[in-house]
Amino acid sequence: MSEIDKLVSELFAKPSVSMERRGDGSIILRSNIKPGPAAANIGEWLRRWSAEDPDRPFLAERRGPDNDWFRISYGEVHCRIKRIGAWMLARKLSPQAPVAILSDNSIDHALLALAAAYTGIPCAAISPAYSLMSADHVKLTAMIELLNPGLIYVSDGVAYAKALSAINGHHEAVVVAGANGSSGVLTMDDLEAAADDGRVEAACDAVTGETIAKFLFTSGSTGAPKAVINTHGMLTSSQEAKVAIWTFLVKEPPVIVDWLPWSHTFGANHNFNMVLRNGGTLYIDAGRPAPHLAHITADNLKNVGPNICFNVPRGYAMLVDALRRDDELRRAFFANVRIIFYAAAALPQNLWDALDELSRATTGKPTPMVSAWGATETSPLSTDCHFQAERSGNIGVPAPGVELKLVPDGNKMEIRVRGPNVMPGYWKLPEATAAAFDEEGFYRIGDAVRMAEPDDPAKGLYFDGRVAEDFKLSTGTFVNVGQLRMEGIAALSPVAQDIVLCGHDSSEVGFLVFPDAAACRKIAGAGENEPLRKVLDSDAVRAHVAVGLANLKKSGGGSSRFATRARLLDQPPSVDDGEITDKGYINQRAVLDNRTDQVALLTGENRQQFITTD
Repeated sequence: MSEIDKLVSELFAKPSVSMERRGDGSIILRSNIKPGPAAANIGEWLRRWSAEDPDRPFLAERRGPDNDWFRISYGEVHCRIKRIGAWMLARKLSPQAPVAILSDNSIDHALLALAAAYTGIPCAAISPAYSLMSADHVKLTAMIELLNPGLIYVSDGVAYAKALSAINGHHEAVVVAGANGSSGVLTMDDLEAAADDGRVEAACDAVTGETIAKFLFTSGSTGAPKAVINTHGMLTSSQEAKVAIWTFLVKEPPVIVDWLPWSHTFGANHNFNMVLRNGGTLYIDAGRPAPHLAHITADNLKNVGPNICFNVPRGYAMLVDALRRDDELRRAFFANVRIIFYAAAALPQNLWDALDELSRATTGKPTPMVSAWGATETSPLSTDCHFQAERSGNIGVPAPGVELKLVPDGNKMEIRVRGPNVMPGYWKLPEATAAAFDEEGFYRIGDAVRMAEPDDPAKGLYFDGRVAEDFKLSTGTFVNVGQLRMEGIAALSPVAQDIVLCGHDSSEVGFLVFPDAAACRKIAGAGENEPLRKVLDSDAVRAHVAVGLANLKKSGGGSSRFATRARLLDQPPSVDDGEITDKGYINQRAVLDNRTDQVALLTGENRQQFITTD
């Protein structure tokens, strides 16, 4: 047994998958591993740990003038959410008047969300980007009108003043502010002043698997975001499936440093709930995969030493840079981390290779790198790579209790999902709900996959892009957008933070590149005050990209496997226009629809407007 296989065997259950081939070409995949019985509601997890080990740290965040870690235990969380829950019950909050949280991750955010779930009241965490980065607040207003919340929470009344003003008149909610509240605005202390008269525990007893735990919004790339109904049964079954395959969690509670937003299923349902289900500790990271915030994450990782690292590809790109620069960080990180987990998008192979190289150089051994796949509508766990794949991109096998259906769609296999982890529907959108499922009740997610080995489903599935993203060149050849995007990011590293492909009905593929501004400034030898457009048009940056394009072409394949030209964009992806999510996922179609002027420059005749392989 190899060293990596030995490490993996200590962490995970061995994959076992059954496969049914149908006459219409579709394939049904199921895990042979059976999950344990799921809790009736997520409140049972909090009850358990507050009874078994009330002093165990649950949540931590940086506070105070010294920016030290402030920790709160399972027992204290249980006591405080019961007081908040009593206030919510007295206010008669319900699915028709839920809790809406506009702010980012924090202990107060967690207390409100847990109090709501404990008492059977749905909570909707709405991405702060809709409040703080939006110019018109149109999507935020639409979400508030759909929810009709009974309570709205913001962490800071001043920072969120414009958002609150924009939605004023569109709700009848009580507003709660963590800081800088104005007249008529409540504080967390006001909520915690309520007395628990026993009704809170009775309310928790009444919460079943069918009770709505939360509403999570889709990214809203076209039109208003949809509210996905997440039931308690979806969330608890998803975590039982995880424990059945991540077997080490029973003996080693997760300790994580995590920035991933609770307004998305990755950070909330996968990570937060994993910590709560298994009695772990979550250090709330105020960092982000952004040049001015990445150092915060690095400092927190160095200080805490988590045993699992969760991140998205953009975050790992910045982490790799930090690990290479900082010996102390590298030693602290690899000393404790047991698993490096990526999701939300495929990890470019150059980052996979870099993490493996850094792990071996630091500790003398590899660190398992795994992934999973799912959606907001599947809470999210649908597949899990609980084994060490040969390379990046393997999303694993069906999670226990989940059925996958692979359906032929042109030159791809569309993947659909059925199981206790799948949503009952979209809130107040019956037509959209009906359209989301096929005739057998499988959720149509719109993604495509391919089997690592056609006759061995236990080897896993590779993400093969979105069914609707691929396009055909005028030569009749299809372009695999997902695969070429990853290869392009690696070839243009470190310039390309992300890439959007264009070339539908053209003879060649082109790249619209969202650049890493800091990396480009370094290559160009430019200062912070140099206009970004001038930096991107510098000879050094253009030459770097041209070499990357040429190397991609040399790697082999026909015209659908490389780009002949690239255009570096000086405007970041837009939240209002649905071009990007908090996790950094770029919506290819939205970018192309919104930036027709840039596509025209890329495909035009003026060679100064783009970079070629020449």
